[in-house]
Amino acid sequence: QAQLVESGGASVQRGGSLRLSCTASKYTMDFSTIGWFRRTPGQEREVISCIRPNRRTWYRDSVKGRFTVSRDNAKNTGYLQMNRLEPQDTAVYYCATALYKAAAECGFLKDDDYEFWGQGTQVTVAS
Repeated sequence: QAQLVESGGASVQRGGSLRLSCTASKYTMDFSTIGWFRRTPGQEREVISCIRPNRRTWYRDSVKGRFTVSRDNAKNTGYLQMNRLEPQDTAVYYCATALYKAAAECGFLKDDDYEFWGQGTQVTVAS
């Protein structure tokens, strides 16, 4: 069955960098928007970045300038490069893909617009 698998989560020091990967199996991501989300303890999951099939991107203000989203369709993989990490970036990070709403500005998509979700990967940033 189709699934998404994230990887790359780890524990790092403040100011460090990580790159998260999100690879799809049993389906192609080429025509889907890839969204990146995070959930911190006690908080609701929030979208932090996304990239459309045309590579147009969107970022939440809290990560703008530090995180970079990209995709490699040949590898059926999306990436989230996270630089200058801060303790408040500590969270479980998720990726998801949206095919039927891929034409929409991805910053406005709701969780229900995404068809497939990964299992999440933990990022911990120590101060």
